Amino acid sequence: MNRNGEISYSEAKRVLHQHWWIPVVTIPLMGVLGFVATRILPKKYTSSTSVLVDQPVVPPDYVKPVVNVDLNQRLASMRAQLLSTSHLEPIIEKLNLYADERGKVSTETLIWRLEKAVKIELLEPMTGATDRRPPGFEIDVTFNDPKVTQQICQEISSMFLQQNAQGRILQATETTEFLGQELEEAKTKMDQQDARLAEFKRKYLGSLPSEEGANLQLLAGLNTQLEATTQALNRAQQDKAFNETMLTQEQANWKLMQSGQENPDALDRQLSMLQDQLTALLSRYTPEYPDVVKLKAQIEDVKQRMAEESDSSAPVTTGRKVREPVQIQQLRARIKSDDLNTAELTKKQGQIQDQIRLIQGRVQSTPMVEEQFKELTRNSQAATDFYNELLKKRSNSAMATDLEHQQQSETFRVLDPPNYPSAPSFPKLPMFVGGGMGAGLFLATGILYLLALMDKAMYTERDVESNLKLPVLVSVPNLNVAEVSSNGRFNRKQGGHLEAVSTQRA
Repeated sequence: MNRNGEISYSEAKRVLHQHWWIPVVTIPLMGVLGFVATRILPKKYTSSTSVLVDQPVVPPDYVKPVVNVDLNQRLASMRAQLLSTSHLEPIIEKLNLYADERGKVSTETLIWRLEKAVKIELLEPMTGATDRRPPGFEIDVTFNDPKVTQQICQEISSMFLQQNAQGRILQATETTEFLGQELEEAKTKMDQQDARLAEFKRKYLGSLPSEEGANLQLLAGLNTQLEATTQALNRAQQDKAFNETMLTQEQANWKLMQSGQENPDALDRQLSMLQDQLTALLSRYTPEYPDVVKLKAQIEDVKQRMAEESDSSAPVTTGRKVREPVQIQQLRARIKSDDLNTAELTKKQGQIQDQIRLIQGRVQSTPMVEEQFKELTRNSQAATDFYNELLKKRSNSAMATDLEHQQQSETFRVLDPPNYPSAPSFPKLPMFVGGGMGAGLFLATGILYLLALMDKAMYTERDVESNLKLPVLVSVPNLNVAEVSSNGRFNRKQGGHLEAVSTQRA
């Protein structure tokens, strides 16, 4: 007896024992129906072909491919393009597909049916391969005629090969053209930055950061020149003052000589003064120093004059015009030379001072110029780097485009041409017969379950207690009575199915 829809193992066994003929009938019957369905249903044929992806002839380390989209994404994009109306409608017209249904259904419906008949799947990588990328893909076409199915598969595979080649060439060409346009713009910007940098260098020539060290060295050299020029100017001024003093004394002596008066101590004082100056100069300079050599010459000149005056005994005639002595003329020439030398040294000193102020201005303006120069240099370098990078990419893209045109890049290759389906792919006899027998088993199980639910008889003590709500006092086991047949064999007789009796307690 069933309780709340639950069936125990013993109850299931009992029901199967009583109605064993039900699965025996339903399983073969449903298998036969499956066999009949394979003969009645319209047959479908499937033609397949495998397309492999050949790697580029030139390794990617030498020429980087322009088209590097994942194969799965490429197939999805290509499938959307190839299985569109513009591609499938010519196939329907070319192979005269659905000839009986034209005019009855719309063209969109026929295209949709043909699209559903095409199946594309990626191939699994080989076991143990280091590269886990799919080696290719498989195209399956299912149609109701084997020859037409093969033709459709051939058309679809050819479209994939053609679309892949054209798409890669188009993409590579467009990439190269785009990089060429970007390269021209980058070159224009680079030239503009270079022109700005060159103009800045011309404007601030001498104040650039790279010239700061040279400016400092030049400034140190100019300071040294200024110091030497200043010392030379001081010496020239001293020489001029000394020569003017000597000229004054010589003129005074010469006037005395012309008036007949003698001045014997004048030359001695002049000689003594010159010797004192020579001693002072020798304490600071070497004997080859120009001022020392010149002073020695003056001393020799004074000594010569003293000797001439001591030897001369002729009286000076007054009233006769006498030419100036050579010493006075030499002193006048020296004073004039000192004037010219002083003027030249003064001019040179001013020029050096102007140069020093100019160099100092350059050195002081270097930090400001350096900041602007760095900015222009960075912009120029960035523009140059961007141009060089684009130039490299454009060159690589051009080579990749050439490989695409020569069919030496990644290409699709048909491994096996579409096969001619000799047997239908639908309906398949083993699948339908096996499915029918499985359905028969399922039907038999359902029927047996319904029979078990409808059975209200009590077979066990538990059935009695759960339905009558009474305890079991005595249970009578099954009695198998053995009888002897007329031929001497033993036969067993099954007792009644009532196995327990219950009474209500007082």
